[in-house]
Amino acid sequence: MGSRHRGRERAVQVLYEWALTERPIDDVLERFWRARESPDDVRIFAERLAMGTAERTEHIDSLIDHQAVNWRLERLSNVDRGILRLGVYELLNEPETPPAVVIDEAIELGKRFSGPESGQFINGILDGIRKRLERDAAAEDTHDRTDRAAGQ
Repeated sequence: MGSRHRGRERAVQVLYEWALTERPIDDVLERFWRARESPDDVRIFAERLAMGTAERTEHIDSLIDHQAVNWRLERLSNVDRGILRLGVYELLNEPETPPAVVIDEAIELGKRFSGPESGQFINGILDGIRKRLERDAAAEDTHDRTDRAAGQ
C-alpha cells in the first residue's frame, strides 16, 4: 500500500472525527497524531488533504448537493460524507492526481470504511462532479479564447 493511499485513509479518519466532534480541524489533527504514528510523507499528505477539505467544505458540499439528486448531505453517513468531500477536494485542488485515480481511491476507501454498496454511490457522485468540472473548464477555455480573439 502506497504512502498516498495511507495518507488518504488517515485523512478520512481525521475528517470522520472532525464531523463527529465539530472541533477545529487543527485540534482534531493534533489529537489524531498523538494516538497514531505514521511516516512523515503520509502525515504531510493526510494533513494537506484534511485541512484543505475542511477549509473548503462549504463549496465542496454545494457541489455534492448539486450532484446527489434525491439525497441530502445530512442523510449520508459521516464516513461517506468525508470520503466524498475528500474526493471532491482532490478533484478541485490536486491537479497532479488524475481524476480516475481520485475516484478509484475514493471507491476503495468507501469499501474499506463504509461498505461494498457505498463504492457505487461514491463513484456516481464523484464521476458526475468530475464531468461537471470538465464541462465548466472547457466552457471557460472557450470563453477565454473568444475574448482573446475579440481583443485582437
